[in-house]
Amino acid sequence: MKAVRRGSTVAQDAFWAPRKPEKKVSPFLTFSADEWSRFRADTPMTLTEKEIDRLRSLNDPVSMDEVTRIYLSLSRLLSAHCESTIQLFKQRARFLSLRGQKTPFIIGIAGSVAVGKSTVARLLKELLARWPSNPKVELVTTDGFLLPNSTLRRRRLMNRKGFPESYDSTALLEFLSSLKAGEPEVAAPLYSHLTYDVLKGEYRVIQRPDILIFEGINVLQSSELPKAGRSVPFISDFFDFSIYIDADERDIERWYVERFMDLRETAFTNPKSFFHRYSKLSEDAAYAIAQGLWDNINSINLHENILPTRPRADLVLRKGPDHLIERVALRRL
Repeated sequence: MKAVRRGSTVAQDAFWAPRKPEKKVSPFLTFSADEWSRFRADTPMTLTEKEIDRLRSLNDPVSMDEVTRIYLSLSRLLSAHCESTIQLFKQRARFLSLRGQKTPFIIGIAGSVAVGKSTVARLLKELLARWPSNPKVELVTTDGFLLPNSTLRRRRLMNRKGFPESYDSTALLEFLSSLKAGEPEVAAPLYSHLTYDVLKGEYRVIQRPDILIFEGINVLQSSELPKAGRSVPFISDFFDFSIYIDADERDIERWYVERFMDLRETAFTNPKSFFHRYSKLSEDAAYAIAQGLWDNINSINLHENILPTRPRADLVLRKGPDHLIERVALRRL
């Protein structure tokens, strides 16, 4: 198989570039993985090796050691934020003489395709649900809010699938708004990765979770600001905490191509798969398809829409070439 080409990543690396001591202007505090691991304190490990194996995505080598180093400290941090939000809610309710149920603590997770968002989201869901308070934790992805393929074809947007314009933004905002309004039941549309399309008329009902993890490539995306100060909400306006999964673009590209080639020999072999035709190609032909999809769609989306949202996150997890977290950036309060 051909080697994945190596491109320029100056824009990405600038975020992590060391700053001169006299110019500490970054809104983030940055830690190495070892430094970050010390913030675990006495947070217990509540997952087993078998559970971690089940939760990780294809080609993601996350292990018990990685969960201990990174995710236990993150779980402790999120616990502190969640408890603080609950206290603030109670104080505001007393101030305004309000009655009603507390709304969910919503965590947004963003980042490129193939960077490992799904693994992070699933690990956090399990860890947070095992806090001593036993909160009810739900995980929803933005895939179900994509426009149906029939609509994308009619609008000539199939090659822009995953770009902001390929989502039903109204449905996204209504879903999050209803959750934050304390609605007892909110429906989330379902998506099939087998057919590569939303499942018409099929929904999953979310019933007042204590915590909701909302994962998707563009969840931190902002739109153009309206004139005259009109109120136009962004998806991230509903988040209580946001996480961006980061990596060098050359590594993400390699992971994407490797995953495509692995799926070609596994999931794509299913005759019902939208991508079944790729399973019949030669290795070189399949590689060319994967590289073309990256160059013409995913790389463009990364630079135009996803990467620009990184500075908006509360916490950035930076992965190294081995897919493991090397650095953590936490926004200052």
